[in-house]
Amino acid sequence: MSQAGIIQRAADGGLRIEDVALDAIAQQFGTPCYVYSRAALAAAYAGYREALATHGVADRALVCYAVKANSNLGILSVFARLGAGFDIVSGGELARVLAAGGDPRKIVFSGVGKSREEMRAALDAGILCFNVESASELETLDAVAGAMDKRAPVSLRVNPNVDPKTHPYISTGLKTAKFGIPFEDALALYRRARDLPNLEIHGIDCHIGSQLLDPAPAAEAAAKILGLVDALAAEGIVLSHIDVGGGMGIRYRDEAAPTAAEYLAPLLQVLAGRNEKLLFEPGRSLVGNAGLLLTRVEVLKHGEEKNFAVVDAAMNDLARPALYDAWHDIVPVRVPVKKLGAGGTAKVAAKRYEIVGPICESGDFLGHDRDLDLAEGDLLAILSAGAYGMAMSSNYNTRPRAAEVLVDGANIHLVRRREEIAQLFALESVLP
Repeated sequence: MSQAGIIQRAADGGLRIEDVALDAIAQQFGTPCYVYSRAALAAAYAGYREALATHGVADRALVCYAVKANSNLGILSVFARLGAGFDIVSGGELARVLAAGGDPRKIVFSGVGKSREEMRAALDAGILCFNVESASELETLDAVAGAMDKRAPVSLRVNPNVDPKTHPYISTGLKTAKFGIPFEDALALYRRARDLPNLEIHGIDCHIGSQLLDPAPAAEAAAKILGLVDALAAEGIVLSHIDVGGGMGIRYRDEAAPTAAEYLAPLLQVLAGRNEKLLFEPGRSLVGNAGLLLTRVEVLKHGEEKNFAVVDAAMNDLARPALYDAWHDIVPVRVPVKKLGAGGTAKVAAKRYEIVGPICESGDFLGHDRDLDLAEGDLLAILSAGAYGMAMSSNYNTRPRAAEVLVDGANIHLVRRREEIAQLFALESVLP
């Protein structure tokens, strides 16, 4: 699903998300403002469920939304009501899922540095499984569970040393990554887990990276993991589930992004004939193209070398361009009808702009070399911003974080109020 699937340009030249005009949202809630489509969230989740049904495994498969992609309670509640599970990486995310109505029995807890407090909270909640990422964590979790007179359900996150062919910052399956347990160490660690009195072995987990456009590496990793599953069974360690992670990429610019059916097909072919429950952990592919960021042009600066459009959103609102040099399409919210070309697209722009924010960093940019016909006060939509947008935002330069709005047909729900400046230092104090 591309962003074009949720926004349309109306006959009057304005962009709409579902049945709501984006400029009306900006007028009501201000900018910067994140806007999400409930229909797009539901359609993305349905794509996974339909693919699993096609392969006859829907009844023993669980799609666990990776909360780190976007942890807004409104979005979590949509997925909870659809029956999704959740992949969390912190105690805070656990609390968010529970507050949004998520079923703790559908939660898997990943992450390389779980604290004892987080382990206790997850055990109290009764989560489905801990994805253990080190020998040290295994021993600590056994001790914590023992002190609580509980048995902790565990799987080991095994690192298969498969190249995911993605950005190095979001590659997690190579030997050089901090994530997971080296493949060659996994069998011995499963034996150790079997001997620990307060652990209960449930499964195996593998996640090789994010923004994967080719399903072949994930299928290769799954095949490698299955060999380990069978080796464990030969020793009497029988697993109840296989978690193949997430990572399916989306189209930001001109990528040939797969559909859920295309991405899952080779994975499910590898997994065909298995009896174990199957877990998947998609994040970006469920929310990335379900959201956008509204921003307004504050200042236009024209120069001999560069033209700058300074907008009211910045790297603190959307970090991906500065962090990954990531591309997000940027389009005008309203185009005069006389400037609309075939298919409702804007005609060739008059100038080439750097789209930048007001933060005091040269790396504060949202887009390079964009051909746009702009005036001060114009609204822009930064597309494909539903994943790792608001979730990675900050208060750098003491900037309040944006409002978040979820559109459902003609209904607009404010799912996060814009922060106020006073809230940003409410926990601080001056010296006496």
